[in-house]
Amino acid sequence: MTRGLLIVISGPSGAGKGTICKALLERNDYWISVSATTRKPRQGEIEGINYYFVDREEFQKKIELEDFLEYAEVYGNFYGTPKSKVEEMLDKGIDVILEIDIQGALRVKEKVSEGVFIFILPPSMEELRQRIINRGSETQESLMTRFKSAYQEINYISKYNYAVVNDKVNDAVKKIESILVAERCRVDRIKEKILNSKEGLIHEQLYD
Repeated sequence: MTRGLLIVISGPSGAGKGTICKALLERNDYWISVSATTRKPRQGEIEGINYYFVDREEFQKKIELEDFLEYAEVYGNFYGTPKSKVEEMLDKGIDVILEIDIQGALRVKEKVSEGVFIFILPPSMEELRQRIINRGSETQESLMTRFKSAYQEINYISKYNYAVVNDKVNDAVKKIESILVAERCRVDRIKEKILNSKEGLIHEQLYD
């Protein structure tokens, strides 16, 4: 069985990662990993759907048990990706999406170099600023912190395999789908299958 692709999607806050991931899931049979976090739920967020909401003590215990594929502290809160479920899905041949922050994505890359790392960009910094404002959940201080961080985070784009501008969601989703089709055709991903097919063909020729 071919192992599933680990698809890591990240980018600055307000770039539209969540919207893109939702659209990808509506069109494809992917599984999206649910992260654990110590931050408080926002209005409308559901336990086990958006995040697993835990306190700092419980999160620390999970770190000690090496229960995270990655974890990081962002804006004073911890976020982490539970490891066992991700591995289970990949082993079943299911493609897994990780929608995580840039710190977390770089930590995953250190452990899982064969992952597909996609950086989501806003069409402009002004558009990014407006998207953050439209959330209605930021104070003026936190807005400035996130906007300043976004400038810094874009510098990490060279660490990723691909960059996709989220101008129109449908166009961005199609680009990501095309990236994943190409990734499944990479020789280094399918060479074992090719070798097995070749050996099978040789066997048939010898004993036909």
